[in-house]
Amino acid sequence: MIKKEIKMKDNNSIKQSAQKAIKGLWVAFPMIFGTVLLISLISVLISKSFYMAVFSKNVFLDSVVGSLVGSISAGNPITSYIFGGEMLIQGVGLIAVTAFLVAWVTVGIIQLPAESAILGKRFALLRNITAFVLAIVVAILTVLILGVVI
Repeated sequence: MIKKEIKMKDNNSIKQSAQKAIKGLWVAFPMIFGTVLLISLISVLISKSFYMAVFSKNVFLDSVVGSLVGSISAGNPITSYIFGGEMLIQGVGLIAVTAFLVAWVTVGIIQLPAESAILGKRFALLRNITAFVLAIVVAILTVLILGVVI
């Protein structure tokens, strides 16, 4: 008898959890869709030559500028490899490319409003600030480890 009650409660809680999850996704979908459209629009509007003109070959400055530009641009990992390769071919330094790509994938100024609404303002801000700082650190460490400081 007790096992049946526990089983019934488990089934009800699973149904309620599934309903809440579906409702949450339904509410978040327009924000996520809008964010993806905005990222796509910005990726098309900002030309690749703009990125080449921004970097100065200064190790610290390039890592900060790379992180700033990457934070604003936002993109996905798959296209970042192609884009990073093209930037290196155009003469942009490895540290700038690394900082740009890490920030491009991990920091999201464009999606910050949606992220704040879904996950909370404090969490979203702390996550983005931490990712920005770590993009700079990762870029510097990557270049130092490779021994290719340009």
